[in-house]
Amino acid sequence: MTFPQPTATFATVIGSIRHKALRNYWTKGRTRGLNAEWIGRLRRILSALEAAERPEQMKYPGSYFHPLKGDRAGRYAVRLTANFRVTFGWDGDRATDVDIEDYHR
Repeated sequence: MTFPQPTATFATVIGSIRHKALRNYWTKGRTRGLNAEWIGRLRRILSALEAAERPEQMKYPGSYFHPLKGDRAGRYAVRLTANFRVTFGWDGDRATDVDIEDYHR
């Protein structure tokens, strides 16, 4: 499986990205502000979000996809690292408010 490389002309169907560095990476290909070790995994996660038609499609091997509970109900998460997650909401047919979070603290 190949994933698109982010570029300045990459047209995204992800509704919105909260995390500024993540938004710059995905829309402009800039990696400043992101851990260099995360780049490959972030590319795979965001590419999967681009292709997904519903949140449950993010449940692929190694993603550790799960819906969040409590005051975070309505949001979903996939594992980026041991502590960090890429979280997102869902609006109709696209991911929204995509973020990188460590909500385990």
